[in-house]
Amino acid sequence: MLGWIWWVLALVLAGVEMLTGTFYLLALAVAAVSGGVVGWLGGSFAWQLCAVSVTGVVGCLAAYYWHHKAGGKPPQQMAFDVGQRVQVLVWNDDGSARVSYRGSRWDAIAATPETPRRDSMVIVEVRGSVLVLGENPLSTPR
Repeated sequence: MLGWIWWVLALVLAGVEMLTGTFYLLALAVAAVSGGVVGWLGGSFAWQLCAVSVTGVVGCLAAYYWHHKAGGKPPQQMAFDVGQRVQVLVWNDDGSARVSYRGSRWDAIAATPETPRRDSMVIVEVRGSVLVLGENPLSTPR
């Protein structure tokens, strides 16, 4: 009967999914395909709706649990700055610093309160836009 509408809906949902990357729309696209299959096999519109509903709920629940299994956090990005040397311009009394790195000035902090303050340091971590500095074994004491 109107089973072809499910196939068109599945294509539209899959296309929009490619723009968002949430996997919920992919689950709904699969649900629409299941409605199309039931329609293609000659099932009534009520059976098509049943197939779409059940498959949609199961698919969305699977996407939800898969997303939260990963902690709901974006994947850890590689910190390409870790291990790079920076030139410290000034150390502040609170332990923070301004450094010159990659042609601009950055805020930085010492890795620990015991970390010696030197003119040349190494990036050991990046926290947002703040560089965490550790001791550079090749630098000379200040």
